[in-house]
Amino acid sequence: MPLPALFVVGAGTEIGKTYTTAALVRRLRGQGRQVRALKPLASGVPPLDDPDFAASDTGRLLAAQGLAVTPATVVACSPWRFAAPLAPDLAAAREGRSLTLAELVGWCDARLAEAADDETVVIEGVGGLMSPITEAATGLDWLKAQAVPALLVSGSYLGAISHALTAVETLRAHGVPLVGIVVSESEGAPTPPETVAGQIARHAGLPVVCLPRGGAFPDGCTGLD
Repeated sequence: MPLPALFVVGAGTEIGKTYTTAALVRRLRGQGRQVRALKPLASGVPPLDDPDFAASDTGRLLAAQGLAVTPATVVACSPWRFAAPLAPDLAAAREGRSLTLAELVGWCDARLAEAADDETVVIEGVGGLMSPITEAATGLDWLKAQAVPALLVSGSYLGAISHALTAVETLRAHGVPLVGIVVSESEGAPTPPETVAGQIARHAGLPVVCLPRGGAFPDGCTGLD
């Protein structure tokens, strides 16, 4: 039975969460499923009329869903967008704005509640698992409050194995269901991603797959098959 929702969380920052989320959305849509991708918090996002918007996280997720970039689709995917490429709490402070965990979780809960019975909602987190998202909360606090199974994304850079396994242990310690791990290929990594994935799988005891940057999402590991 496919999961109705999944939370894509990172073992670190800038390791391929959006590539993974977009690839997953394309794969599920290719199977004829309804999919809604959400990136509620997004930092480093240019203005809507900027030519670079299409390359932003929000722009990539809209493209994966086959949606045009419009004010309505952007707000429906990413209601909290900040210009500075910083942790959301710092980026928001620069703009004289603020956000509470309750507001964020409430918005996501509303999207989950309105989803169709045959629709999968994929929520992409921001930064790494322990990145601050508000003055008081981290990404882990958000994930726990959201009560959605997680898909962990790791890189293949030097040190990625330790980072991924630390994230796995953290999620387990906090009772977060983890359906699998994706190793997103890091540019210039000294070790093939397949080797990194094998080491993570051996210690984590979970399905682990590799995803080339911009490549197709492979079978398995998502809990959505």
